[in-house]
Amino acid sequence: MSQAEVSRMRPSLVPLATLLGREMRNEKVEKPFIKYGQAGLAKKGEDYFLIKVDCQRIPDNPSTSFFVFAIFDGHNGISAAIFVKENLLRNVLNAIPQGISREEWLQALPRALVAGFVKTDIEFQQKGETSGTTVTFVVIDGWTVTVASVGDSRCILDTQDSVVSLLTVDHRLEENVEERERVTASGGAVGRLNFFGGNEVGPLRCWPGGLCLSRSIGDTDVGEFIVPIPHVKQVKLSNAGGRLIIASDGIWDALSSDVAAKSCRGLPAELAAKLVVKEALRSRGLKDDTTCLVVDIIPSGYPVLPATPMKKQNVLSSLIFRKRSQNSLYKTNKPSAVGVVEELFEEGSAMLVERLGKDFPSNEDSGLLRCAVCQVDQTPAEGLPVNSGTFFSPPPKPWEGPYLCTSCQKKKDAMEGKRPDLH
Repeated sequence: MSQAEVSRMRPSLVPLATLLGREMRNEKVEKPFIKYGQAGLAKKGEDYFLIKVDCQRIPDNPSTSFFVFAIFDGHNGISAAIFVKENLLRNVLNAIPQGISREEWLQALPRALVAGFVKTDIEFQQKGETSGTTVTFVVIDGWTVTVASVGDSRCILDTQDSVVSLLTVDHRLEENVEERERVTASGGAVGRLNFFGGNEVGPLRCWPGGLCLSRSIGDTDVGEFIVPIPHVKQVKLSNAGGRLIIASDGIWDALSSDVAAKSCRGLPAELAAKLVVKEALRSRGLKDDTTCLVVDIIPSGYPVLPATPMKKQNVLSSLIFRKRSQNSLYKTNKPSAVGVVEELFEEGSAMLVERLGKDFPSNEDSGLLRCAVCQVDQTPAEGLPVNSGTFFSPPPKPWEGPYLCTSCQKKKDAMEGKRPDLH
């Protein structure tokens, strides 16, 4: 074969400067492909997961599709994990206003996740069962990834620069000083198991109940200061894509985030999930339920996530994450620059007043207000705005949103350690 024939067969290369120029000119960028894999080993049988690939913001409109991946690590039984798996997504979606654009939908999603987590917790606690569950809940819409979590399951992002980023916060009392302070300020006690002779053993726990976590859904046998309000982080990936590893603590007790990511780089998602589980088992043995989801967000035209050589870990994080100010959120359709992950939103406060915002939906024609958590329409006399003080002693001040019905206001006050004045 002649050199000329070889040249004709070789695909033409596009200079990097040209690619960057196209992005700067805001040319159309196709949605990424989503490939995923799941693997796990059961010790107690309390881990559950959710993979839902047929979600649509607008029913019967495939162009509005999005994906949901979640892990639920139950404790003290399986009831909470099963209930949350079956009900959380619906409760989140019901908290998002109808008829809004995609950008508005993404902007509303963090608050809807908070409302959905709290509503699901209220519904489960009404069943009178005592089990609980961690939740790591991931929504992927195009290049935008939104992660909400309570507990110690974890989601990490491995970019094409081989830099690993944590998209969740561990709510373990042993490691999280802020959560320990919040629990004690709300009326809980934090300490280790105390055996005869005064010797303290094991991780820090919250009393009553003895839970090692400060946030979960369920756990009716512990104080209300164990809250269901999730940490939420939303990022936009570059057009190079990335890999998410979502796993229960059976993985993270055995592997660091970097080791988990490195153990499966360059492999298809299905095989990658199996290898992460295998590496955790090799490192620690099967001491807990071990569940792993690997999700690849792949640029159009690639059969698998492109593999890149491992880089030294001295890459400046400022080159990987670029945070937009709140005022500029969702005001541009420009794709993110190559190699940059834009941080759109992050909030981990356990206070509903800081998570639900001041605006609230209402029905102007009927005069009804909609509870920001349970989405029930009521007259203003039947509830309180969340900023109006405690349910038991509301101050005489003008209405400020968001509106909460009576039961949700009681739940909010209890989570903040507020109790009725019995005197």
